Amino acid sequence: MGVAVAGLAGCAAPPPPKQPAAVAAPVEPTPTPGGSYKVGTPYQIDGVWYYPRVDYGYNETGIASWYGPGFHAKLTANGELYNENELTAAHQTLPMPSLVRVTNLENGRSIVVRINDRGPFVSGRIIDMSRRGAQLLGFDQKGTARVRVEVLAEESRAIAAAAMNAASQVAGVSPDGGPVPQAAPRPSVTVEATPLPPTAGSKAAPGSAIPPKVAQAAPVPPRTIAAPTTVAGTTTADGRFLPAPVVEQRTLPAKPGKIYIQAGAFASYDNANRLRARLNSIAPTNLSNAMVNGQQYFRVRVGPFDQVERADEVLAQVLQAGTSEAKIIVD
Repeated sequence: MGVAVAGLAGCAAPPPPKQPAAVAAPVEPTPTPGGSYKVGTPYQIDGVWYYPRVDYGYNETGIASWYGPGFHAKLTANGELYNENELTAAHQTLPMPSLVRVTNLENGRSIVVRINDRGPFVSGRIIDMSRRGAQLLGFDQKGTARVRVEVLAEESRAIAAAAMNAASQVAGVSPDGGPVPQAAPRPSVTVEATPLPPTAGSKAAPGSAIPPKVAQAAPVPPRTIAAPTTVAGTTTADGRFLPAPVVEQRTLPAKPGKIYIQAGAFASYDNANRLRARLNSIAPTNLSNAMVNGQQYFRVRVGPFDQVERADEVLAQVLQAGTSEAKIIVD
């Protein structure tokens, strides 16, 4: 019986192959001509929360990185197509678009870029520059630099208004449902370019559209309109403002800023001191006073460090210790 059963089983016809269910082809996101005005809601990346907001007083120091080939021609967070040869950047919280001045605190070079993307999401980085921006600031070969990032308030308001107006032509209202602000016309600015002194041991990245330049904007008379009169650049047919490759050389302090990890700031000395004691086992940690809007705070800082790589290592340990708000600053 056992053999007969086995033989019958072996002669049975196999079941017909199961047909795979039809799978719809993924739909590629469609770029938004000129991008769109966007602030966004709080979001979480790798356990860290970010809180986008309008902050026209933003002025921070930290470490800049850059991104390019792997993202070229892909969508940015506000719907544009990323172009690594334009002066744009990614920021974690500032509105898109915004204009910011980025100054390399290691060589004094300073440029204006437009925020049109979210990032960087590597711990310890404050801004992700386009490859072109990194070239002009002189850190494309090195990969990172100590920088100051300052939002240009009136100029940012002007390009935000232009982006909202562009959106209103389709939707009829501004993105937040309120009245659409009117952007003032932007006067033309004359730019004269001269060769940028080469950085020792560096060379231009392949595929660069324009060689680095140092340029000076012609003096612009004072105006009362809220337009980017202080920034040289052009506006594209789809409404994007493109800052010109104008590099200003700024005077640096006699002593370069040192790298710290700011773990927190507390109104209570006891709370700050408890955190200092907990982190002191990782690396030397100190307290310093700071006055903010008339209120005294006690800042908990780890360091200083001479190298970005060492600061990165310690920051990872500080974050693992549960201090999720810790960040790298330059002071």
